[in-house]
Amino acid sequence: MSKQRIVKSMTVLLVLVMAVWGTTAAAEQATKEECVAKAKAAAELFKEIGREAALKKLNEKESEYVWKDTYVFVSDMKIGTILAHPVNPGLIGKSLAGIKDVNGKLFFAECMTTAKNEGEGWISYMWPKPGEKKPSPKNTYVYRVPGDTIFMGAGVYGN
Repeated sequence: MSKQRIVKSMTVLLVLVMAVWGTTAAAEQATKEECVAKAKAAAELFKEIGREAALKKLNEKESEYVWKDTYVFVSDMKIGTILAHPVNPGLIGKSLAGIKDVNGKLFFAECMTTAKNEGEGWISYMWPKPGEKKPSPKNTYVYRVPGDTIFMGAGVYGN
């Protein structure tokens, strides 16, 4: 086989690998519908198994509440303290009420207000994807646990 033919074959192989990888990566992005369903299912856990057991489950990195490229987190609405965060457990016990995105938006305060006043809704802001440092557009769905002062959140990256 000639050198030119080998290079051409390798190029075709590389293009095919990149196409397959790109399709797989795209399939691994969470959807807005999944975020709503997972946040509401997480809220149901509080009714089914109680607050402490639910928080323990929602802090597990290998639970069904961590999927594709996102996860469910739990916060209180009073001061914005994170109660469960399976991807970044270092945030547990910290208030995010004053945190701003790279554009200066107090997005977590908006999450708290939306959960408290509306019961549920979407908030848009800039936030790094798990494992990355560069912020990306993110839309987070928040859902207040009925009869409680906590809310669930789950988000998708992209516009």
